[in-house]
Amino acid sequence: MRRCFATANIRQEQYNTNPQIELVRINDRSIKVRDDSRKWYDEVPDMWLRDNCQCNKCVHTATKQRLVETFDIPEEIHITSCVREGRNVKVKWSDGHDSIYDLGWLAASAHSKSAVSRQGLRELTFWTSSVGQNPPEVPYEEVMNSEKGVAQWLDRIRQYGFCYVDGCPPTPEATEKLLERIAFIRNTHYGGFWDFTSDLSSKDTAYTDIALGAHTDTTYFSDPAGLQLFHLLSHTDGSGGESLLVDGFAAADTLKKEDGYAYDTLSEVNVYSHASGNDGISIQPYRSFPVLNHDPEFENLLQVRWNNSDRAAIDLPLGDVEDWYAAARKWVRIINSPKNQYWEQLRPGRPLIFDNWRVLHGRAAFSGKRRLCGGYINRDDFISRYKMLNWGPEKTLQYLAVE
Repeated sequence: MRRCFATANIRQEQYNTNPQIELVRINDRSIKVRDDSRKWYDEVPDMWLRDNCQCNKCVHTATKQRLVETFDIPEEIHITSCVREGRNVKVKWSDGHDSIYDLGWLAASAHSKSAVSRQGLRELTFWTSSVGQNPPEVPYEEVMNSEKGVAQWLDRIRQYGFCYVDGCPPTPEATEKLLERIAFIRNTHYGGFWDFTSDLSSKDTAYTDIALGAHTDTTYFSDPAGLQLFHLLSHTDGSGGESLLVDGFAAADTLKKEDGYAYDTLSEVNVYSHASGNDGISIQPYRSFPVLNHDPEFENLLQVRWNNSDRAAIDLPLGDVEDWYAAARKWVRIINSPKNQYWEQLRPGRPLIFDNWRVLHGRAAFSGKRRLCGGYINRDDFISRYKMLNWGPEKTLQYLAVE
């Protein structure tokens, strides 16, 4: 049976934190929560509630790590009294411990879970080739001199999947410091921060002067790189090399509307990848993954993994691969459509950063000598920095126990 997936613009139901939330004891081991509309939320067991007490005896105030050994809590733990005071609920436990729970936190714990906080979801802006008329950009000085500037930079990346930084000195040193404003640079078999030309110093087509079709990087890692930055430092004695960007989430949305079966095929059939060009190296993920990867709970699209050059086996019996080839052909037609391709010539002083889980990139063939620098940032570090700067620590950390 064909499954239906939500798009990346998933709308999440907000927790009801209205003061009219009511707690109702339903037996000697659990409570239920309902709001003023009489809507019931899930049952909250006493053991879970005691285990997730948020007081400073149970959770370290600085590290937010548990201080209580969960399985030292008596198995028969139960509430002895439960008193509402304003927006808080004071609970006394049979083991002698006292807890105070915020009503909004209780509602969130009893509500069906949300991916908003955990994944740093926000409403996205899908784009096509016309984004080149007004591409997202931020000033280098603002990013380097204020956390507010970094927050704006990350929000643009989260919204559009890419962003330029204007006014960066065209040096590897300045570019590296720029990238480190987000997080530490990820080391791979290419090294950490790159500074390279088309000399095949690494055995990868990126280190040549040939054209590269739209793709995402590091599909051969179990955890592909989250962000990727390029800064063209110089291009001498030649021409060409324009950079290509494609919004993979917009392309997936188009595929889903045009052919739901093809979309489901690329969402369900796993593909293996590898990086085996360098001596002594053959990197292969621990398992195969589909081209379109979704949150298994909410089914919103999280990641595009597409690199035909690095593709290995299709994880199907040979007699069953025709549907995958047919779906992939439609996918390639969409990402190669001129209306979906944004082409731009990179230039010194204007680094480009993009979300490697969303945006496909490529380039035109070129002549002459191009020197680029850049690097990768881990996905989890990107999302952490985005949330902490744009939402603030309080909102980000508020629902750790229930997200």
